[in-house]
Amino acid sequence: MLRKIWTEFILLLLRRPARYQVAALCWRPAGAPEGASGTDAPRTDEIEVLVVSSLTTHRWILPKGWPKDGRSGAETALEEAWEEAGIRIIGEPPVHIGRYAYHKRLRGDVPVRTLVDVFAVRIRGLLDHYPEEGRRERVWLSPAEAADRVQEPELKALLRDCARRISAAAAQA
Repeated sequence: MLRKIWTEFILLLLRRPARYQVAALCWRPAGAPEGASGTDAPRTDEIEVLVVSSLTTHRWILPKGWPKDGRSGAETALEEAWEEAGIRIIGEPPVHIGRYAYHKRLRGDVPVRTLVDVFAVRIRGLLDHYPEEGRRERVWLSPAEAADRVQEPELKALLRDCARRISAAAAQA
């Protein structure tokens, strides 16, 4: 019986390919009033990032979701950020700033390694009404504070380095 469990369940889980999601790292200049955009490349001490609570475990995360047919990763990240956090964007296109991995729990509490591409999005403000309003909390934090609140080690590292990554991506554009 143990052999059957090992060969028909555990080995399949270990060999399962990683899943894939996209996330939006929403940012604004630190202390920016609603509607302010800032124009210079950011420094870590000069930006705030938006984190939202997850629906089921209520841990702090970036807005993220599964890819959608006919949409790029950047487009999907924008849509997820609007649905989950009610963002208003500046109009600049999102820029890819990195990737992290975590173990997502699927039905039956089965952990699946999931890769997440992260797109930085400069935010003008937040809407009062959006699809997941009332189902999630949202908060602006410094990158260091956001890194302290999230659980995923690779996301912590990305958040601590996000201003440099955003500046580097902007310089390449």
